[in-house]
Amino acid sequence: MKSLVVKDIKKTFRLSKKQRKIEQTDETKKVALRGVSFEAQPGEIFGLLGPNGAGKTTALRCIATLIKPDQGDITVDGFSAIKASSEVRKRIAFLTNEMKLEDHFTPNYLFRYFSRLHNISDEVSEMRKQALFKRFGIDKFQEVKVSDLSTGMKQKISIAISLVHDPDYIIFDEPTNGLDVLTARTVTDYLLEMRAEGKTVILSTHILNVVEKLCDRVGIIIDGEMKALDSLENVQNIASDQTLETLFFDLVKESAVEEHA
Repeated sequence: MKSLVVKDIKKTFRLSKKQRKIEQTDETKKVALRGVSFEAQPGEIFGLLGPNGAGKTTALRCIATLIKPDQGDITVDGFSAIKASSEVRKRIAFLTNEMKLEDHFTPNYLFRYFSRLHNISDEVSEMRKQALFKRFGIDKFQEVKVSDLSTGMKQKISIAISLVHDPDYIIFDEPTNGLDVLTARTVTDYLLEMRAEGKTVILSTHILNVVEKLCDRVGIIIDGEMKALDSLENVQNIASDQTLETLFFDLVKESAVEEHA
């Protein structure tokens, strides 16, 4: 059965002198993940919610096989992200706001280049490009250098490029961060379309209204630990006034109290 399973992953990083100064700590190590587990199924959007520095991006990078957890495993359609990373990469798309496009290339060139990296024929690549470029309004800019495009257009091109191989699992880290309202709406609408197509979408964000609008299930991660994990409806009902915002801030405050106890 198709599924993405994250099982008890832990990750610790060594801190450089510069990082210790930024973190304002004398500790030489930082625990980013403390046994995080969750599952994401076809036809759903799973929201990974948490404040900055909670461990969301580290978890997604482990899923995307960019880094290895110190403990635990991630499986995608039964393939281990640790033992069969190439098989996992065939099945997923990973988009982060840290993705940078080369300024002197055009969207047309970049799409063709990444298609060939995935061993996609030129004919199939062209069909996918036409559909995605039309969907995101890129077609009029396909021969314009990236350096001459707006931030929103660059983000839409990044999304299109991440989907060149038509993956079943879509992993987006803060996909609407820094975008104008219209571009953000285009992105969120497309996430809903992918869910309707039976894709599995994992969405990491700290924007609560995006989670409430899009997600079927939610995991709230704080200080590397999964503090809540359930359907959006059930997670909301945990809070005294039935709002996700209340629960989120209560968990953040509770974690801060525990840290300084």
